[in-house]
Amino acid sequence: MKGWLIKLRGKEMSTFLQNISTQLQGIRSGGLYRTRQQTESACAPIVSVRGRSLLAFNSNDYLGFAGDERIVEAFKEGLSMYGAGSGASHLISGHSQAHTNLEDKLAKLLSPYIEQAGALYFCTGYMANLAVMTSLVDSVKGEAEVFSEERNHASIIDAVRLSRASFSVYPHCDTTALLSLLQKSNAKLKIVVTDGVFSMDGDLAPLHELVRICEAENAVLVVDDAHGFGVLGERGKGILEHCSVSSPHIIYMGTLGKAAGVSGAFVCANSEFIDWMIQRARPYIYTTAAPPACAHALLTSVDLLTGPEGIAKRKHLQELIQFFKLGVSEQFTLGGQTAVLGCRDYRLLDSSTPIQPLIIGSNEDVLRASETLFEEGLWVTAIRAPTVPKASARLRITLSASHSTQQVERLLNTLKKI
Repeated sequence: MKGWLIKLRGKEMSTFLQNISTQLQGIRSGGLYRTRQQTESACAPIVSVRGRSLLAFNSNDYLGFAGDERIVEAFKEGLSMYGAGSGASHLISGHSQAHTNLEDKLAKLLSPYIEQAGALYFCTGYMANLAVMTSLVDSVKGEAEVFSEERNHASIIDAVRLSRASFSVYPHCDTTALLSLLQKSNAKLKIVVTDGVFSMDGDLAPLHELVRICEAENAVLVVDDAHGFGVLGERGKGILEHCSVSSPHIIYMGTLGKAAGVSGAFVCANSEFIDWMIQRARPYIYTTAAPPACAHALLTSVDLLTGPEGIAKRKHLQELIQFFKLGVSEQFTLGGQTAVLGCRDYRLLDSSTPIQPLIIGSNEDVLRASETLFEEGLWVTAIRAPTVPKASARLRITLSASHSTQQVERLLNTLKKI
């Protein structure tokens, strides 16, 4: 009997693997197969991949803080103070002084935009979005309706699904359509959720209008500013500072592994909602807390990000963005550096952020372009469906304040060459 069960289980597993193999083959033939490149050096403009030195334009390290020696030293100091791990979830024994210090700093930072602000630190932005959406819906026992932006990040999409709330998707940046949907809803709690900076297009949500609509319709506005925190605003406080908006209706999520250069994410909202999340947000309650050393390093990172050095880095980053955008289509001079280019075969999306997507179209063409760049010593990732809509495959070029004008010029000249 035991041998028969083992044989049966083996047959079932064989069928399972055969099904997976067939589907993987379909992914490969459709030009959608994903592979991982293994880096052998720290995150920086020049990285080592498979023994090759490459100029990288695919990192979210927008201010170049990931390898900053001061943040590395703060991380080491945190390790010496708190050890390598937290040891438990926040509600057991894993919540450290470093976590509290970081949350207090972030709440104070965003207090001009959020009434009675409190903050909560998470291991990842994905977890933060899951926690916000599920705990919001739980606050009204499921009597909520969610209105989600068409081009929201996958973590938002999954959070909406897992909340089990009814939901609608409104067209990209179409506030008229959103208003119409809100006015038709009889939900006890209406939740509008949007990216601040759209991760694959690089454009901004129409935040002023979204705040106005949510206040008029008594809806909560959840803003995922993963790619805006540290990049937008004079002091890097993100899209809320950039747009000069404040509202008690806002729940803000920012990541700390992109412009901040370390790891994790945070939610900033009215302190009552933060307390509610501590009681009810399962992705926060039932997971081991992030290492306190991360939080300790982030104290230094946030200080640098919001201080004079952060301001200077954002200024340089904006110059690089303009240099790149102009260089795609014409000859121009900036700061004594001249770029002679004419990359008119590609369509550059209108973005004022470090995310500069060049639309290529087909999966085959974008993979060929990415591979050719790799051969030329440049690392630019090809993005395909389902991450972006079909027939809009693209090179997702991301710029960093740690890039030089000469490095961006090299990218532009290589794009022209290929």
